[in-house]
Amino acid sequence: MQEADITPANIRETGDGKHPRGLYVLFFTEMWERFGYYLMVGIFLLYLTDTVGHGGRGMDNAKGISLVGTYVALIYLTPFIGGLVADRYLGYTKSIFLGGSLLALGYFLIALNGSDFVMYAGLFSAIVGNGFFKPNISTLLGNIYNRPDLKPKKDIAYNIFYMGINIGAFVCNFVAAYLRNNFSWGWAFSAAGFGMVFSMIWLAFGLKEVKHADVIKPVQKDDMPIMKIVSGVFVPALIAGTIGWFIPGNILGSDSNDAFMFACIPVIYFYFNLWYRAKGFEKKRIGTLLTLFGVSIIFWNIYNQNATALTLWAKTYTDREAPKAVQPVLEPFKFLERDTLKTEKVPIVDSMFRTQVDAHGEVLTHEGIDPYFQNLPRSKYPPPGQDLKLISTEIYQSVNPFWIIVLTPVVVAFFGFMKARNRIMSTPSKFAWGTLIAGLSSVVMIGACLSTNIYIDKVSSWWLISSYGVFTVSELFVSPVGLSLTSKVAPRRFTSLMMGGWFITTSLGSKISGILAGFWDKFDNKAVFFSISAIAAIIAFILLLPLTSKLNKVVVEAAAMDD
Repeated sequence: MQEADITPANIRETGDGKHPRGLYVLFFTEMWERFGYYLMVGIFLLYLTDTVGHGGRGMDNAKGISLVGTYVALIYLTPFIGGLVADRYLGYTKSIFLGGSLLALGYFLIALNGSDFVMYAGLFSAIVGNGFFKPNISTLLGNIYNRPDLKPKKDIAYNIFYMGINIGAFVCNFVAAYLRNNFSWGWAFSAAGFGMVFSMIWLAFGLKEVKHADVIKPVQKDDMPIMKIVSGVFVPALIAGTIGWFIPGNILGSDSNDAFMFACIPVIYFYFNLWYRAKGFEKKRIGTLLTLFGVSIIFWNIYNQNATALTLWAKTYTDREAPKAVQPVLEPFKFLERDTLKTEKVPIVDSMFRTQVDAHGEVLTHEGIDPYFQNLPRSKYPPPGQDLKLISTEIYQSVNPFWIIVLTPVVVAFFGFMKARNRIMSTPSKFAWGTLIAGLSSVVMIGACLSTNIYIDKVSSWWLISSYGVFTVSELFVSPVGLSLTSKVAPRRFTSLMMGGWFITTSLGSKISGILAGFWDKFDNKAVFFSISAIAAIIAFILLLPLTSKLNKVVVEAAAMDD
């Protein structure tokens, strides 16, 4: 994932500083890939916990959340490996095509809705594919913007790139809702596969616009040999993960949780040792990144609750009946679920919506009405012979990208307002304030929990919409600048490793989110659940804010350097 100086002499001399076509090639390539990814995470937990009779896997909440959390965590862990392989051997475009093909294969395998082996094979293919795709498309974009006249536009380019992500994330859940409501879960997952096919076709047609940026930088004498990375990181991580899997009992709720967190210990030690052995200003550069990486773990923990805790909140505790004014708009597109009081085979849940399992851990079912009605006041039941028209649960996951599209101009205008008054908000400051605002989104959910007794009454959709809105502001502070920051501050000989560190940070935050959500059913008072993330974010803000000036000096100086 190293950014090479790839500008040909004639381009360097005649460049006018406008955004090159390559940006838009990568924009739509990433948009379709994110369409597939967010479709997958939007419905994956719903699919896993749906009954077998409805085409689901029949898992309880804890097991389903554990699998989703592990999947999302590994999705962001493999870029560490894929980036290194691209840097040293394959190159970036080959890696992107390989990754995209594996992602498409993975989604199509999951769509088969076959045996557990087929599903896990699909997950493995998608995880490995993302490792080759995700880091290298970002690095390719960074390489394009190494041209002298384009360097000042790098942050803007990443923001445009980020908009592509959110267009894909917004559209995908409506497609998923239509396909799974009217056809099957398999058709919904297939849409993710076709999204990846479109992504690869678009990139193939636009390859000439980005090929000049696909230059493997020769290995320097100071570069860490890949075998040293394998022996120093991956082998110890594999050993530690194996120990975590086989230790008696569970520390963090499941063997997979223990294995993942144990495997992270040697990885964290590796990065600490990288900083410890560095000298002079290089040590400050690495230390600055590791400090911001550490804080962003809390941000990613809150971010990834959308795939687990907030999905369950939308499904179970939110009044999802579509407003009468909206129903005529959504009805023709089949975006609504139709729920009736007709009895069918459903999971047995207690008064706090905890799924009941037998001695073998299998979910118990019985003939009854949809558990959605359990905390719906009878005054809102549909008349006999009629149905409720509910907004599909996964559509709530389009609220965040909707807010991104709406609030991006507002946040950009705010940064411009601050700049005009010589009060430019530095990147470390954005991390600090972004983390605090992310914590405030959890405070909104605490308010939702305390607004009523959620076990006998549902809450308004506006609580969830508002929480996503608050979080979106934090996301616009932190997420778009993460990759750009890493590419600017990391010592060039460690760019691959530090880019990998950013994705590992995302992975660790994702897994912590999954581990925390795995205890969802054990929190009778859901306000306590959301309080954990809120308090963690506030503490991180208090610790980071006094350091921002010092950290920013390092960021500015490092960005001006060529090595």
